[in-house]
Order: sequence, then structure tokens, then C-alpha cells
Amino acid sequence: MARSRSDLAVPEAYSYRRVRYTAFVTGLDSGRYDRLERKLGFSFREPSLLEVALTHKSFLNETPGLKRGDNERLEFLGDAVLGLVIGHLLMERFPTLREGELSVMRARIVNEQGLAEVALDLDLGAWLFLGKGEDQTGGRKKPSLLADATEAVVGAVYLDGGFSAVFDVLRHLFASRLGAVEASGFTDFKTRLQERAQGLLRETPRYALVGQKGPDHDKTFEVAVLLGGKELARGDGRSKKEAEQRAAEKALGVLPGDPTSPSQDAGPRGLKPTSSDPSTP
Repeated sequence: MARSRSDLAVPEAYSYRRVRYTAFVTGLDSGRYDRLERKLGFSFREPSLLEVALTHKSFLNETPGLKRGDNERLEFLGDAVLGLVIGHLLMERFPTLREGELSVMRARIVNEQGLAEVALDLDLGAWLFLGKGEDQTGGRKKPSLLADATEAVVGAVYLDGGFSAVFDVLRHLFASRLGAVEASGFTDFKTRLQERAQGLLRETPRYALVGQKGPDHDKTFEVAVLLGGKELARGDGRSKKEAEQRAAEKALGVLPGDPTSPSQDAGPRGLKPTSSDPSTP
């Protein structure tokens, strides 16, 4: 059955005026992305690339006659470009940090939460092409969907303008986040957790992969951290290393001695400190 234009889910920014809506769908309005491009600090020579980057597969499922791809391939490319550029910026800003430390810092910047925050800064959700079901269930504010769209837009900028252009865009978009990481300093949560666990319990934390989801090019890993046979916390991330760091960060909050811990006396989830005194029960 043919689908009328009134059935299409279009970005909220253009739903208020039918003439704009028609131009948006038919591609007649060459300046339709001006506001978004100003926020990006980049003007597309091929706006169709940006349009694909903003197109979720749910939209195409409901508009089968539309000759346009979804944003998953651009998301794949953008993920790689983000890792390269943010890695470059970190090496430039922190010339003395080692590889492991740089990896941790990059994971603190390039993750679902961080990418979703960038999308919110750009008001990217208002521009997305979503299916009606995805739209009605809050897709424009869903962190995972926003993070994927951010990666897709990065991929589109790279294809349209090359490495120099995307480098400048990402330096601009992530400036505050790079500054926040620099201000907070480097934190290796796994090392901190190991040191505290050794001091409290004379045991070493163990990490176990408990789940993974997503396609091969965009997997999310879930890792549990265990101490004395008890699970302390879980964390997730785009890599196992990132997931382990997040789990360790959460575990630090439940171990005694952490400022956020409600009690300095009780061990985590039933764990008791090991004493070297044999008379201690």
C-alpha cells in the first residue's frame, strides 16, 4: 500500500510547516541542514551524505520506496575515525602518558554516554529520520541511538571533507570533554581497585566477561569484577578493557575507604577483611 507523506516520521524541526516538510522529503531545500552545519562547524558539499547519517533503519523499514541507505555503514566508519582523531588529540595533549593510560582516557571520552552528550549538544535527535514506532518510544532521546548517529555524522564528515575537516570538527566538538579529562587527571580504576583490595582483603580482583551484544563491528561487552568469590559490580564498554575499567570504577564505590561508600567498617556485600592475626575470627 502506498504511504502518504503525512505518515512519515520526520525531524521535529521540520514538522511544523508543511512547505518545509515537503522540501525536506523531496530534497528541494538545499539549505535545510544549515543550523546543524553551523553547530558542526562544517558545510557539506554532498548533503545527501548527512541525510544518510541521520537515517535510522526503522525509517527505511516504513518507507520501502525511498532510495536511501541507513546510517549503519557510516556509523562503522565514524567509530574508526573517532578512535583515530581522539587518540591523536590525547597524544598531543599528554605526551608523557603510556599506551595503557591513553587507552583508558580515550575510553572515558569515546563511549555511549559521551557520544550521546555530543548529540544533545548538536540537538541531533531533532534531525533524525525515525520510524513511527522508534519515534513514539523516545528514540530521539535514546543514548544508544544518539551515540550511533554521532558516529555516523562523523563518518559522513570524513567522506565529504577528508581527514583535515573531520579533525577540526572533532577538536571543536570534544574540546570541553578533553579539557575535563585533563582537569580530572588520569585515573586507572583497575590499578586503584587492585591496590585497595590488596590492602583490605589481601586478594586480587578477578574480571569475567558475562555478556556481549551487537554486531561484530559494534559490540558492547559486559564485564563483572569479583573479589573473594563475590561479585562487586558490572561495567560495559565498546571493548573488554573499557568494560573492565568501568566495572572497577563502580566497585571502588562499594569498597570501604572510598569517599562515596556509606560505611568505612563493613566489607562489600558480605566480604570481611582478612587478618594476618590467627586469633582474629
